Amino acid sequence: MPPAARTTHRPSDPAEPPFVAPVREVAPGSPAALAGIAAGWELVRINGQWVPDVLAYRRELERGRAVLEARDPASGATAVVDVDWEDPGLEFEDVIFDGLRLCANKCEFCYVHQMPKGFRKSLYTMDDDYRTSFLYGSFVTLTNLTEEDVARILDEHLSPLYVSVHTADEQLRADMMKWWRLKVKDPAATSIRGMIERLEPIDLFTQVVAVPGRNDGAALDATLEYLASRPNVQAVAVVPVGLTDHRRNLPDVRTLTAAEAEDLIVRVEAFQRRMLREKGTRFAFLSDELYLVAGRPLPAAEAYEGFVMLENGVGMVRDFLEAPLPALPERLDAPRRVLLATGRLFGPVLERAVAPLRAVAGLELEVRPLTNKSFGAVTTVAGLLAGRDVLTQVAPGEADLLLLSPSMLKYGTETLLDDRTLDDLRRDLGTRVEVGGTNLAELFASVLGAGGATARPQFGFSTHAVKEASGQH
Repeated sequence: MPPAARTTHRPSDPAEPPFVAPVREVAPGSPAALAGIAAGWELVRINGQWVPDVLAYRRELERGRAVLEARDPASGATAVVDVDWEDPGLEFEDVIFDGLRLCANKCEFCYVHQMPKGFRKSLYTMDDDYRTSFLYGSFVTLTNLTEEDVARILDEHLSPLYVSVHTADEQLRADMMKWWRLKVKDPAATSIRGMIERLEPIDLFTQVVAVPGRNDGAALDATLEYLASRPNVQAVAVVPVGLTDHRRNLPDVRTLTAAEAEDLIVRVEAFQRRMLREKGTRFAFLSDELYLVAGRPLPAAEAYEGFVMLENGVGMVRDFLEAPLPALPERLDAPRRVLLATGRLFGPVLERAVAPLRAVAGLELEVRPLTNKSFGAVTTVAGLLAGRDVLTQVAPGEADLLLLSPSMLKYGTETLLDDRTLDDLRRDLGTRVEVGGTNLAELFASVLGAGGATARPQFGFSTHAVKEASGQH
């Protein structure tokens, strides 16, 4: 039996709702469409309640019968839709309706605090929202949770969550993260051990951003031991601190040296071997960047155990290299000069990976590692290169085809960090500019002109870029 749908025209409620859910799209023929709701309308209430996010919206639908109230902000028209066990057909502009929860910390290594000016607004948002952690896998610190938030996580079993631990030493964590007292709603939330233990029914994937001289060495050993002792902690990723040349009035923090990266690898790999014997999993995983900084070969694909921390820069390079390569032609139909733009860290890896292409007659291929002039030379990953970095280091007309790392683009778009687009680069360089590939096979196809690539960030990885691309900023 079709759901009942009715449209009403009545004055707006005298009490303006604290938040609404803007509608991006309405499925044709759906109950919402039959009620006259269209893109640009707003969901005001469902079952008489204001819903703060898509999770609460889905929860109300799961009750079986839902009454949705919507309005057109332009005309003032309103609609009420009754559905019984049927999707109303609404897609929203965002999954969070009441605004992203903002960070309560002033971490000494916070990337947002060292951002240069001139990039898109979302990159300056210091979000720390457990809902996007559940929905997208973004890492949160938990320090801004309220008692009601904890209850909701447990009641609705919002599992898994992704948690930035950094260290299990409570005093050291407080010193590194320096939370704003007025932004912390519940002081108990600042205890990482307390929060992990309170959330025991929830699977947690955790991370440690390693800062030399702070939470590495023996402090890291103790953190790994604690996390491995908790039944709800599924894995921990160890990633190096990321810095820019735009640190002003911030604590002295530096990047890891090759020797320090080597020490981290030795410590964590020893821990992995013990965990593999005791738990049947390596449990702790190192970011690719640590191996590249240390000059170490990457582990084999099986060492990543299904790439469970892929979007945190753990195994991205190995995953990129693993795809079976296509058969190569002996020669091209017409000569072609191709530039592959990437970051300085990934450049040597990419140089070795594309070596087989150099046997193709008529193909002139160059890997062009770009110096990051936007964030500073200390930033070496491709995902943080902006359009301006390309324009200052690639000359107009010097190649027939310029291929960029997909991680340089905002997910699902052709827009770079500084809001330049691929069309802007094409116009300014007078060159065909395309996306490379999400794996080596796709990249080979792009170089040879046999097909394009998707825009999911991958080669030339950057954890920061991956999160931004997924809407996690």
